[in-house]
Amino acid sequence: MTDDPALPDSLTADEGIPGSGRRDADDPRPPTPRTDGYVPLRAYAAIGDGRTVALVADDGRIDWFPVPVLDTQPAFAAVLDPVGGGYVELAPTVPFEVARAYVPGTNVLVTRFVTATGEARVTDATTTGVAGRLPWCELVRRVEGVTGSVPMAWRVVPGTMLGTASPWVRRTRRGPVITLDGVSVVVATLGEMTTHVDDREVAGVLTTAPGSRHVLGLAGTQDEPVYVPDPEEMDRGIERTVENWRTWTREFHYGGPWAQAVQRSALALKLLIHSPTGAVAAAGTTALPESWDGGKNWDYRYAWVRDVAYVVDALTRFGLREETHAAMAWTLRTVAKHPPTVFFTLDGELAHGRAERDVPGWRGIGPVVDGNRASRQLQLGTYGDLMGVVRTYVDAGNLLDAETSRVLTGVADRACDAWRRPDAGIWELTDEHRYTSSALGCRHALLCAAHLAEEGHLPGDAERWRSEAEAIAAWVRAECWSDAKQAYVMHPGTDALDASVLLFVDQEFDTPERLSSTLDAIRRELGAGALLWRYSGMQDEEGTFVACAFWGVRAAALLGRVDEARAWMDDLLEQANDVGIWSEMIDARTGEFLGNLPQALSHLALVHAALAVGGDTDAHVVDAQDERAYPSPGDPPSRPHTHGQDRWSSASPASAS
Repeated sequence: MTDDPALPDSLTADEGIPGSGRRDADDPRPPTPRTDGYVPLRAYAAIGDGRTVALVADDGRIDWFPVPVLDTQPAFAAVLDPVGGGYVELAPTVPFEVARAYVPGTNVLVTRFVTATGEARVTDATTTGVAGRLPWCELVRRVEGVTGSVPMAWRVVPGTMLGTASPWVRRTRRGPVITLDGVSVVVATLGEMTTHVDDREVAGVLTTAPGSRHVLGLAGTQDEPVYVPDPEEMDRGIERTVENWRTWTREFHYGGPWAQAVQRSALALKLLIHSPTGAVAAAGTTALPESWDGGKNWDYRYAWVRDVAYVVDALTRFGLREETHAAMAWTLRTVAKHPPTVFFTLDGELAHGRAERDVPGWRGIGPVVDGNRASRQLQLGTYGDLMGVVRTYVDAGNLLDAETSRVLTGVADRACDAWRRPDAGIWELTDEHRYTSSALGCRHALLCAAHLAEEGHLPGDAERWRSEAEAIAAWVRAECWSDAKQAYVMHPGTDALDASVLLFVDQEFDTPERLSSTLDAIRRELGAGALLWRYSGMQDEEGTFVACAFWGVRAAALLGRVDEARAWMDDLLEQANDVGIWSEMIDARTGEFLGNLPQALSHLALVHAALAVGGDTDAHVVDAQDERAYPSPGDPPSRPHTHGQDRWSSASPASAS
């Protein structure tokens, strides 16, 4: 037990902030029911440590947890295979209701389990060390008795690593150790409980009482000695992890009408920043379907240049210097070693193909894939993403080295020619065309390169780059406008609309009137309430694309339609799940999440929309709980707060959203 102050029985004091993940935290409700072992994707919260991500369902089961890093084959993957995938279960053995929320300013999750006989609280964290991430991967689940007594059971059932390994549980003098294909996971416990170990799982039962504390911990390594943790130190690691997250969010500067939602998205993005290299994973999972019919299942545990560009832009504006430089350095190291391509591994290498795994997939919707077919596609928008992120970095006061300047000059020169070629486009399509957004991406690359050259950062020919950029704009105006639609279309020769065109409304390639008309057409033809499909014809094939809707909000704001943008943003934020996590897509008819999650592009688009509508990036985000000194999640429920003048007790109400 710690001497820190008490956590109030209520997880939140506010009445709910859309998009922050705090709307339902005070109101216990039945857990989301499982069907054939699956829960809807909306039921998942995400925790992580900068190397991996775990998905925690609201019934207390962890159904996804790669150990020790995100792009290893997952040791626990019941979200894709409820029978053989593996999971870490912890829940009451009697009927219960749940309420949950993140500890403000952190990615530490607290869940209340309310039963007829009492209440227990579970705190979930992938813990960090004194100096940042631990040398091993550590998951800690703390159980605290709040009132009465609650009988609870837990199970650690390792999976088959998507059908590629046979798990085994070894009994050792230091406790049970799970082994599978080079990965070792130690299971540790703290507190009075009955434990059972066999060859395939480790399980136990416990009963809470007021003030009781139990801990279930997992520590994992790969192809190295097995670290056996002290369970009391694992328990103390939760407080350390909370403070580490709070130290990070103290550096986060944003005040605006959706400050809580923006901070929650920034925290979700922080989960996806691969701390060993600075790369940004596109999502925390693989193979979650974009369509109920299957076939659109992709591995997003890679780093897209596009996502890194958006992350650097946002983090620069939030004043987060370390992540900005790490992501920038990863990008430039990678493109110096390899030609610009769509995405890379988290270690900065080229991706190697795609393999299908013999497991059923979420709700039986396959295929389950390892790898991504788009790794060898030509996507011309990558030029704009790369040059845009470099300009953002340099304009923030940083400098380029000579070798990077040379490489980027070559990239700009290639863009002068490449824009005339067909490509797969931003949507990674098999049908190649001269997509409007691809051409505009090349134009953006050339304008950024010209600016950098004129400021003395690149040695290239700024006059040539500006001339070619104007040629691209003239081509787009002449070939990609539809009089019938009164909008810019997906590519010449079609009347299909494409929401990605909205990314370029601030690039001044045409008049505000025509760009505003394009936004109107996209909302009219691709809209489903506040949501948008990616492009024409997708209404019956897949869910709406979350990022596209936020791109629309941003476009409306940049075009001066600020009241519309604010109302649209408010409507969109109601689509987040109960803890503020976003997937890639949302079924417009049912509201169900589709696609991988947490999805970096969705959270990034939310952030950029909020920044476009308005907000003060010199202000700190302050949670409503800060005004009453929101404490640590491990504190016993009966003691009053006595911290005095720390950050949580001295926050100014004027800076709260």
